[in-house]
Amino acid sequence: MVFADIAENGKFAPGKLAATLLTTVEEVAQTAGLSRDAVARQARAGTAKTQKRLREMVEILTRVSPRFGSDLLAYAWYRSTPLSGYGDVTAMRLVQDGRAEAVHRFLDRLDAGLHA
Repeated sequence: MVFADIAENGKFAPGKLAATLLTTVEEVAQTAGLSRDAVARQARAGTAKTQKRLREMVEILTRVSPRFGSDLLAYAWYRSTPLSGYGDVTAMRLVQDGRAEAVHRFLDRLDAGLHA
């Protein structure tokens, strides 16, 4: 995922991110753990909290995309694959709960060749 393709004025643009992932702005909000209003209104989309959640989601998708060969397959993994060792919740659920660092720890273990 290329930052320039999903950004406007140096910030993550929910509409561009949705277009890249072939989904809706509402779904982007939901998968990042944000309200619909947080991404629908430009003033709210630029807030620190909204940008942080979008950044966390994009960082994870960017990190796993090479494993799957596409951003769309990475997004499907993010939304639907339970992560062992974390109560079998998905990466999406961990990000929604403000635990993106747990997803990075899981991926670090995979990268090290350890059973996650």
